[in-house]
Amino acid sequence: MGPIVVATQLATGLGVLAGAMLVKSAMETTNKPMEGGWTRCGTCNGTGRVACMCNRWSDGDVGCRTCAGTGRMGCSSCGGSGTGRPLPVQISVRPVRPTTR
Repeated sequence: MGPIVVATQLATGLGVLAGAMLVKSAMETTNKPMEGGWTRCGTCNGTGRVACMCNRWSDGDVGCRTCAGTGRMGCSSCGGSGTGRPLPVQISVRPVRPTTR
């Protein structure tokens, strides 16, 4: 093998290694809420699905339009994503009026 082939293979290998490290660091960030990542939903434990309401009053059969016969429906806490979402907060500030005496 010539030196150009070896250099090309070495550069490709280093590129793959750098990409893998980038993906790993991105995955670790999503599990740390204090660093801006989102955590798993506490209601569905990260699956995005919860037991359907039709199971509560069922007499043995499973299925309704909501769960399409699976017995599991989308989680209402996370919207089916499986990750916790920050709550939107609206802060209103009133201007301070100067007091006249």
